[in-house]
Parts: sequence; C-alpha cells; structure tokens
Amino acid sequence: MDTFVEHFHDRQDVERMQYEPFGRTGLKVSKVSFGTGTFSQLYGDLDEAEALEAVKLAAKRGINYFDTAPFYGQGRSEEVLGKALRQIPRQAYYVATKVGRYEREFERMFDYGAAKTRESVERSLKLLGVDYIDVVQIHDVEFAPDLDTVVRETLPTLEALRAEGKLRYIGVSAYPLDVLKEIISRAPGRFDTVLSYCRNTLFDDALKGYIPFFEANKLAIICASGHGMGLLTNGGPQPWHPSDQQMKLVCREAADYCARKGVELGKLAMHHCIQMTGPATFLAGMQTTALVDINLDAYFNGLSEKESEVLAYLKERVFSKISNTHWEGVELKAYWTAMKEAKL
Repeated sequence: MDTFVEHFHDRQDVERMQYEPFGRTGLKVSKVSFGTGTFSQLYGDLDEAEALEAVKLAAKRGINYFDTAPFYGQGRSEEVLGKALRQIPRQAYYVATKVGRYEREFERMFDYGAAKTRESVERSLKLLGVDYIDVVQIHDVEFAPDLDTVVRETLPTLEALRAEGKLRYIGVSAYPLDVLKEIISRAPGRFDTVLSYCRNTLFDDALKGYIPFFEANKLAIICASGHGMGLLTNGGPQPWHPSDQQMKLVCREAADYCARKGVELGKLAMHHCIQMTGPATFLAGMQTTALVDINLDAYFNGLSEKESEVLAYLKERVFSKISNTHWEGVELKAYWTAMKEAKL
C-alpha cells in the first residue's frame, strides 16, 4: 500500500482498511476519510489540541485522505490540519482542499475568478505546510454566477497550477446533483474527482442515481457527510442547518430514541452510509479522537445486535416520516436574496 509507513502506522488497522482506486488518478484511498469542516466555528468551539490528536490517530489507524477548505474557519481548518500533518510522514496521506468559497459574509463569500483561485491555492499551500496539494476542488459550484465562469476561469487556473506542480488532481463539489452532472458534462475529461455531500444518508439516497454517470466519466467519487451535517448524531445539528423544521424534528426524535437505548445515532448513520457501492471513500467530519473511534468502529466492526435493531426501527418507524428529503435551493435562495438586497 503506497501510503503505508513502517513505525508510524498501526499495521493491524492498515491491513484491515480497504483502499479503493481513486478514479483514474492511480491513487488508492482509505474507504473512510477525514473531513475538517468541523475545524471551524461552523461546529462550535474547537479544542485544537484534541483536533491535532484526532488527525494523528486517524492517520495511524489507516485513514490516508484528509479534506479541508478555506471556507472552514476562513483558513483555520487548513491551519490546524497543517499543524497536524507536519507531524505525519508526507508519504502517509493525501490532502485535498477547495477554491471558490471563502468568507462568511454573503457579499464576500464566493469568488470563482482566476486571480482569487491562484491566490487561494498559494495560501492553502502555506497553511497546510506542503509543497503540493493532492486534490483541489471547486467548492459549491451552484453558487457561481454561472457555470461558464467556472469553466472559463476557475478550471483553467487550476490546470495551470497543476502544470506548475502545485496540485495533482482537480475536483468539483456541489449539493445539487444535477449541477454536478452539468458542470462535468461541460468540461469532459477535465475533472478527476467529484464530491457529493448529504445525498447518501438515512433520509436521502439521491446519490445512487448519479453513480453510473460519475463512473462513466471515470471520476473518483467522494461521498461526504453521511451524518447529514450533524442531523444524524445524538448531539443534533448546528443552528445554521438549512433543513426544514420537520426534518429536524424527525432527526431529533431519532437521536432521542438512540440516547434512550444507549446508542450513538452517528455510528448508525456512518454504517448505513458506507454500504453504498461506487464511492471510493466516505468522508466524515471528525474533530475528536472519540469521533475517529466511532466512525472506524462502524467501518471495522459493523453494528452490534442492539444497534442493528435500533437502526431497523428508525428506518421503518421514524425516518419514513420525513416528507422533504433534502434542502436543495434553500441556501441558494438566501444567498441571492441577500446579494440583491446588498445592491439596493
């Protein structure tokens, strides 16, 4: 296995971990991968020391793919991840970041222009403390003024940076699956990876219908956030979560049921998510060693009889109540409304 490092890794876990071909890149990535959206104010206060330990533990136990973005804490996530990666052999991991989404204020949140794209990658290299980034993804392309901007400016800039040796592979992410299909169709053969989030969960299986298209385009499929950005955890989502009230109430009912049974809903959600065939890796946000252990337990050991019974009950009696299985358009509407008001 290309990323195995003697005297660093826990050999037993690495031998148990499945490493999947990453599209046409030639890389092999761990079936479970590490997301760092949680290394930011998006998910409350961060215990940096604990986050650093979580990254090191994950790497030692065989996770070799780490994902971040400038938007996560406006550089904080990249900075913290970079501190952790400096303590891990470079051979042991692949690191991915993003361009296009940056600030919290709507007026400065997105910029898909060539100059900003180059500036962003240069800053990410410094914060991450690496000579090159394995994957740079164009972040949430549904927010671009139009997809032509992405094809004419963002993508060629990343291709130029790749030619300079600053990145290896180029990817794209979005919440609406039809937007992913459209941008990939507009730039055939130019993307290496595709990241879809919250579309393979206990309440939404929409990703399944797009797997054949992504595979036909030889893309590495990254299936992110099987926990629904916190909805499918005992702790519940953050106040900003864009889902409707009915979905939040149903997920709260599921979390309360799990708590009464002494079960972690997040483990059930992770187990359910990783059953899908097609994705190379399943990306989960983890900011503590406890979360690393829970997610790897779901992968390595599966569910106990009790956990399986709770999951079956939730699927049949609770999640079946959800009437609207996604929040597509909610964030877009809020963004464009705010932009319109800012111009008045």
